[in-house]
Amino acid sequence: MESFPGLELADKNCMKRAVPLAFLLSATLLASQTQITPPDNKYTPAQDVELGLQAAAEARQQLPVMRDDAVTSYVEDIGRRLAAAVPGELRHPEFRYTFEVVNVREINAFALPGGPMFVNRGMIEAANTEGEIAGVMAHELSHVVLRHGTAQASKATKYEVGQVAGAVLGAIIGGGWGQVISQGTQFGLGAAYMRFSREFERQADLEGAHIMARAGYDPRDMANMFKTIEKQSGPGGPQWLSDHPNPGDRSEYIAREAQLLRVESPIRDTRAFDQVKGHLRQLAPAPTTEQVTRNRTGRPTGTSGRIAPAPTGRVESPSSNFRTYNEGNLFQVSVPANWQEIQSNSSVTFAPSGAYGQTNGQTVFTHGVEFGMGRNESHDLQTATDELIQSLAGGNPGLRREGGYQRVNVARRNGLRTLLRNRSEVTDQEEIIQLVTMQMPDGNLFYAIGVAPGSDFANYQRVFDRVVGSLQLASQR
Repeated sequence: MESFPGLELADKNCMKRAVPLAFLLSATLLASQTQITPPDNKYTPAQDVELGLQAAAEARQQLPVMRDDAVTSYVEDIGRRLAAAVPGELRHPEFRYTFEVVNVREINAFALPGGPMFVNRGMIEAANTEGEIAGVMAHELSHVVLRHGTAQASKATKYEVGQVAGAVLGAIIGGGWGQVISQGTQFGLGAAYMRFSREFERQADLEGAHIMARAGYDPRDMANMFKTIEKQSGPGGPQWLSDHPNPGDRSEYIAREAQLLRVESPIRDTRAFDQVKGHLRQLAPAPTTEQVTRNRTGRPTGTSGRIAPAPTGRVESPSSNFRTYNEGNLFQVSVPANWQEIQSNSSVTFAPSGAYGQTNGQTVFTHGVEFGMGRNESHDLQTATDELIQSLAGGNPGLRREGGYQRVNVARRNGLRTLLRNRSEVTDQEEIIQLVTMQMPDGNLFYAIGVAPGSDFANYQRVFDRVVGSLQLASQR
């Protein structure tokens, strides 16, 4: 029997009672922590590694990775400490963790399936403590060990690893780089569909808190970093939080979880943090992602990765002849024969020549129809449609809804239709937008957006109705 210091004088019966009591106390403490269960996943851990290696190679080609030993070694030290604290039940011997720094100003970080992690320089510069850096890295590491990237991909039809690598990478990176990297991916595997859900974000927050405590960091620093991100983000909002949807009460539930955890061997020496922050201040300021993109291409790229000319808004009338397009294994649709097909990482647009292109660094179209798909976490069509309109309004401050929703039938499914008004960036005139939404058989949101100038909308609305009326889901054919 094991010896218990301080109990040598106790009788044997007392000792027999003491052991079960200690076990019960330990079990109670463990049970008080939130238990995180990895989601269902069609992919194997080995496929996570394969996908992550492909995506990381693409990331290194596209992103300005820093080659500064002082900065890189510091981030690697934090990363290795966190990786060593991953609980045994979530460890995958195949995974290989790497930690690199991207020389851009935005506050962001991302980790890829199988282990590669990239931390923006702006994230390090925004942190007030080493624990705040560790908090974001622990969150990203938790996405990896819980295998959220391929779990999200599993919700789509099963694709080969090579087909989803660009989509997963583009979704996880988010922002402008995500759009560029996702070029050429199949419609339906775009960033809007692949991005982590709020539940995955909550899991990463809580598991990240557990990993932080085991590694010697105070989990409350993770919550503090989220507050720092919100405070220090410039116009347009924080990129990290836009790519990582807030599950709600984020700081509060992380703080509650922290109270249940014991920080093992707390890290109190901050000299390395102070040194790396001082070193970064001596370097030239980090450029923005947009500046890097402009330097590489001469002008911003569109969502397809190609440089798109500016739209003119001067177009031919819609042809009376229609052409049918098949969009992967998702749907088919018929559109006017003189409209072109333009695919991006999360949508497909059909528009006449002169209607589609780049304006002020954004891809816009003045006439035509866009089809897209995204998650419907609420599983309520009207709520999901409201959220989509809010998202559209983020890039179109003048967007407003005209009246309520009309119930319609779309591809033999219940749908909603509403009209929106906006001021066109191209013509500086009012445009009218017809939005139609429905739920896909898997519960995700499918939308069709028809756009035309207000003066032409009456003619185009008949075309939009015919296009939407021709829609057939793959499962119906």
